[in-house]
Amino acid sequence: MDITWWGFAALALAAALVGFSKTAVSGANTVSLAVFAAVLPARGSTGVLLPLLIAGDVLAVLTYRRHAHWPTLWRLFPAVAAGVVVGTVFLLRADDEAVRTSIGAILLLMAGVTLWRRRGGPDGAKDSEAATETEAAPDTDGAPDTDGTGDTGGAAVTDGRDATDGDIARPGRRGPSGGRLKARSYGVLGGFTTMVANAGGPVMSMYLLSAGFRKLGFLGTSAWFFLIVNTSKVPFSVGLGLIDAHSLLLDAALVLFVLPGAYAGKVCVNRIDQRLFERLVIGATVLGGLQLLLR
Repeated sequence: MDITWWGFAALALAAALVGFSKTAVSGANTVSLAVFAAVLPARGSTGVLLPLLIAGDVLAVLTYRRHAHWPTLWRLFPAVAAGVVVGTVFLLRADDEAVRTSIGAILLLMAGVTLWRRRGGPDGAKDSEAATETEAAPDTDGAPDTDGTGDTGGAAVTDGRDATDGDIARPGRRGPSGGRLKARSYGVLGGFTTMVANAGGPVMSMYLLSAGFRKLGFLGTSAWFFLIVNTSKVPFSVGLGLIDAHSLLLDAALVLFVLPGAYAGKVCVNRIDQRLFERLVIGATVLGGLQLLLR
């Protein structure tokens, strides 16, 4: 792969955003997806990005591993597996132009659906309520006071348990609402988008928000979900020729930028203005999608 210095700098920033998204704002790496698809051949960019996403997933699991809600994960996995298979079949038949167009369309679709739900689509009120409680509620809810001062040290602190009621906002205290049909719908779409474009983040973010997850439960469940799903995609990507020695060599250089991005996310997760950041992410995602479609 022939990459200019400007191109490598853009990839490095995108890799740092991968780490940041994994420990702060899940789904923000759609911007990274657009950058990778713009700098590299669209089809090959998915193979380069996948190991970086897995590296970010490992860091996220190490940070939020105690807050995963496993009943939610088990409910999603069968449908996600079906979506991954469908995405693999699509990639077997699609050329670089088709993949680039698909990535651009998926980015615009995810941004559009996110905006629609925020403005009052189905479950929109619930999503808004959950997001508001996520921002307003202390991120240390459910975590122990380790020094007797009332300060649990931020989101990185864990309590040695899986996600508790403190990680899930009412009315979804026991996990996601909407039943099996909702889980299957989001799962298949998430599996397809993550296989074709590594863009499953927005789909799962919408599902977890509609289920009423608060910040730690959201990040912990998302971290385990993507570590398992992204790792399972590796054999498919190798078989499709998306991951090879050349892509791994580029990954070896870019993974160094994932680490500071993840650390920045861990530090900023309690301070970030979530609403403003998500608006910026949506705007950048729309621009990235348009750039790919008009390229």
